[in-house]
Amino acid sequence: MAKQRIIFGEWLPDQPGVTGALSDAVNCYPVTNGYAPVLSEADYSNAAAANLLVSFAGKYNGTVSLFGGSASNLYRYTPGSRAMTALTTTGYSAIEYWDAVQYGAKIIAANGSNKLQAYTLNSGTYFADLAAAAPAAKYVTVVKDFVVAANVTGEENKVYWSDINDETDWTPGAASQSDSQVIPDGGDITGLSGGEFGLVFLERAIYRMTYAGSPYFFQFDNISRTLGCISSGSIINYGGITYFLSDDGFYLCDGQSVKPIGIERIDRWFFSKLDAANLKNGISSAVDAEKRIIIWLFPNQSGGKNLLFYNINLNKWSYAETTATSVSYAMTPSVTLEDLDNFSASIDALTISLDDRQWTGGQLLLAGTQGAKIITFSGAYKQAALTSGDIDMGRSVVTLARPIVDDGSGSVAVASRELLDDAITFGDASVADSEGRCGLRSAGRYHRVKTSPSGVWRTIVGVEVDISGQGSR
Repeated sequence: MAKQRIIFGEWLPDQPGVTGALSDAVNCYPVTNGYAPVLSEADYSNAAAANLLVSFAGKYNGTVSLFGGSASNLYRYTPGSRAMTALTTTGYSAIEYWDAVQYGAKIIAANGSNKLQAYTLNSGTYFADLAAAAPAAKYVTVVKDFVVAANVTGEENKVYWSDINDETDWTPGAASQSDSQVIPDGGDITGLSGGEFGLVFLERAIYRMTYAGSPYFFQFDNISRTLGCISSGSIINYGGITYFLSDDGFYLCDGQSVKPIGIERIDRWFFSKLDAANLKNGISSAVDAEKRIIIWLFPNQSGGKNLLFYNINLNKWSYAETTATSVSYAMTPSVTLEDLDNFSASIDALTISLDDRQWTGGQLLLAGTQGAKIITFSGAYKQAALTSGDIDMGRSVVTLARPIVDDGSGSVAVASRELLDDAITFGDASVADSEGRCGLRSAGRYHRVKTSPSGVWRTIVGVEVDISGQGSR
């Protein structure tokens, strides 16, 4: 009998199972030595008057404000009551997408149909047109001291920017640095990324936008002439690096060059799962700053949604199932002990730990939307499962397994087959006993081992299996 310890390394679904990489890593995220739990969706707000497309946040003079946007209105979250209050009197018509950014004391939002909308933090009553000359753009960001917008109907390849330090001045002239620039190649603009420099993403190109001063104000340099971005919702900036989805996979851009991060790893898996019919507005992205993970939410071909995780430091991937309809970052308004009554009638009945960062004001928090509510990912543990690649020990029988789970236990199921083109069918899962052992009996030449952690676990590292040789007749 041989004992084999399988340490859970990279999840590489684009590679054959015989290479030894994990063939599945669901409802968990990668850490240095294994994978950690993903928490389920938990209601944060009460229901708005309509289903939400997105949530976003701002902070000014120490006060945090949280917002949601639907196809017909924008809403503000009230920390005490959890209510979602409409922020326009007449609403909007059939909005498909919201993009938002904070500029000083204002939240500026773009939807592609109306002029840029603005709300003054801490003192505003409603969203309204930012300025009479503001463009009706789809995308908005901030580059240095300028508000930048792009993709207006009929001018889908044009970038606009406001005057320096004046988000209300969009009229070019001798007294203003406001202007615009047409990008002649690359198709339509599909999104923007801001910071010390801007990135303009088109269908088949990427341009860097750098402040150059008078008389042209901004210089546009091509970074890529064939590679672009196919989904504005996939664009996410963290630490000066922008991550995005192109038509052949996931990439990062530092403003100088473009680097693939999913090639021969998860790109083919992603496109095999993606519901391409809902690509345009179905993808959203966020950063979990606490875990340094980039997260993309995407619609799958089964009619549901998945979360795709990319650990920036480890360069490793995993994914999860979700009921959320979008992801974003939020900043948490503080919650008093009395405010907890709006979440649960009893502290003991709270589904979210009192140690969770969502109760502390001003903390960055992974959030999103689900139906008409803003949600956080701070509920119960999702049921994770890690599946090994194929173990080839010749004809053999798996007789025992021991999940290696920090602060938890688990169950194990095995799929055995004679040939690599045989169907992969897992037997019944065996739950670990008081000594951490899972009794099994599964015969074949190739074995895949699926381990599901249980309890309030911290990290699943791997699984140890006992395999006995089996003679042939």
